[in-house]
Amino acid sequence: MTAAQADLQIDRPRVADGAALWRIAKDSKVLDLNSSYSYLLWCRDFAATSAVARDGHGVPVGFITGYIRPDRPDTLLVWQVAVDEAYRGRRLAASLLDGLVARTVAECATTTLETTISPDNTASQRLFTSFAERHGARLDREVLFDTDLFPDGPHEPEVLYRIGPLTAVG
Repeated sequence: MTAAQADLQIDRPRVADGAALWRIAKDSKVLDLNSSYSYLLWCRDFAATSAVARDGHGVPVGFITGYIRPDRPDTLLVWQVAVDEAYRGRRLAASLLDGLVARTVAECATTTLETTISPDNTASQRLFTSFAERHGARLDREVLFDTDLFPDGPHEPEVLYRIGPLTAVG
């Protein structure tokens, strides 16, 4: 953790964090916003595979939501990554990702990290590419969901980033 992050704590989300996670996602203006209800459920049902960064007052300022794929119990899929605008530029997303992966490697025996990223999301592309480089892991990319699969209007394709093998991180 850098000096700019010294006042921050990274831990598991709690149900009470759901509203803050929804607000951070909404304010990002780049994430596909889920219902506020889904963030509450995520904090309850997937806390073990998600992470939240809190400021010195315990207020969430960034998060990663993820889950273990049911058909691949060694794979952590990262669903969303968001950092409050006031906390961007501090490598907080990288710290959240490193911490979450270290935890799931230790507790869930994950060996692979997956996420999907749209072609216009250069910040996420940099985050996951640099994660793979930092940890000496292979990174493979392929289109997972093409544009024509989305029924609700124009949507860029979602490119699957698969990173592994993962080893103890942190």
